[in-house]
Amino acid sequence: MDVPVVIAGAGPAGLMLAGELRLAGIGVVVLERLPARTGESRGLGFTARTMEVFDQRGLLRRFGEVQTSDQGHFGGIPVDFGLLDGAHQAAKTIPQSATEAVLEAWAGELGADIRRGHELTGVRDDGDGVAVTVRGPAGEHVLRAGWLVGCDGGRSAVRKAVGFDFPGTAATREMFLADLRGVELEPRMIGESLPGGMVMVGPLPGGVTRIIVCERDAPPRRRTGPPPFHEVADAWKRITGIDISAAEPVWLSAFGDATRQVTEYRRGRVLLAGDAAHVHLPAGGQGMNAGIQDAVNLGWKLAAVVRGTARADLLDTYHGERHPVGVRLLMNTRAQGLLFLNGAEMQPLRDVLAELTGYPDVARHLAAMVSGLEIAYDVGGGSHPWLGRRLPRLELDRGGRPSSTAELLRPARGLLLDFAGSAALRDRAAPWAGRIDVVTARPAAGRVPGATTAVLVRPDGHVAWAAPGTHADLPMALERWFGPAPR
Repeated sequence: MDVPVVIAGAGPAGLMLAGELRLAGIGVVVLERLPARTGESRGLGFTARTMEVFDQRGLLRRFGEVQTSDQGHFGGIPVDFGLLDGAHQAAKTIPQSATEAVLEAWAGELGADIRRGHELTGVRDDGDGVAVTVRGPAGEHVLRAGWLVGCDGGRSAVRKAVGFDFPGTAATREMFLADLRGVELEPRMIGESLPGGMVMVGPLPGGVTRIIVCERDAPPRRRTGPPPFHEVADAWKRITGIDISAAEPVWLSAFGDATRQVTEYRRGRVLLAGDAAHVHLPAGGQGMNAGIQDAVNLGWKLAAVVRGTARADLLDTYHGERHPVGVRLLMNTRAQGLLFLNGAEMQPLRDVLAELTGYPDVARHLAAMVSGLEIAYDVGGGSHPWLGRRLPRLELDRGGRPSSTAELLRPARGLLLDFAGSAALRDRAAPWAGRIDVVTARPAAGRVPGATTAVLVRPDGHVAWAAPGTHADLPMALERWFGPAPR
């Protein structure tokens, strides 16, 4: 075996997964076809849930000053995201290129072996391991790994090589994205629907302006590269009447509204994450964020299986938890596309939805859906409102020393928070001491539901057990998520 895990793709999902595995001490090789980062930035900004995830890994500070906002939209309908209970607002203007640079530096510091200019050309899973054929600067060779994870985008070579089913709908329209210099345009941050189509304008750092334009009834075209700028400028002028042809294009891209999802996220020793597993209209910038959260869900599980502390069927919960999230992701992005990209025939529905979002419960529901804060995994029965959900950030007092749940999750280990100082609780968790951290603390700020005395938190920040209010007892929950107690 050359390495425990090979990851195909050095985008946000692949790099996040590499970092998660290295936090657990697992050897990982990341294969990236491109010889260097392109600087392209399809994704822009982070959802509130991704902000939480980055906070829990100590990554937020690496982005410098982050511009945030509690104003969002659903299909172009303004929604007040300030109604959510998260400690973080969404970040609006961080380009994907900056995200990739931060994640690559972090994963590299942790010891990930990132090999650029290495293209995966073949996969063979023999049940005991995976043989990955790689074409690199020195020619073709075979890399033997215990596990392979495809994080290699919507045209995933891993997905195709292994034969994952990828049902869905083909693109019905084409959109242009352009980052421009030397042009001043009125901001249209959530976009605007005009008779000829939809346009969006947003400022980026460095004097760059991003535009997105979707000309109604323009069929998608097969392209082998980015569109010429004159096509983008012509479409912009037809829709808005504004001439942008004198601007300097920094980066151009064309994309469609294809919607597809694999039927299984794991097949044997091969798994998929991010765009390799699901593609959709990039409404609300959810794609990159969902891929990062796929990686955080998978990383600790795969690490436990590689270490031998958990059975391989723990990996089945990756599909069981993230596939339904993908289903809802595709549902809400398709709904937003119908609202946003169609013509006047959709205006009555837009008007009704705009009226409904005036009700806080409706706005909160839509905001949580788009932000990733609504996710609740099946961790077993119980009445505690945090069960299966992400643990909100809590400020903690550890015997006079301030701390927080985000700080305690930095090592990406399980966390048992004892709010009552229970010796009996610590005794019951003692056999798992090598896999989880047991911390006695009391909340210094932030509400704890009811008479909560303890919570067990998975490395991905989701609550697996709480007292009172969980049907399973603590050892059952520890064994389910962290493997049998050592003998």
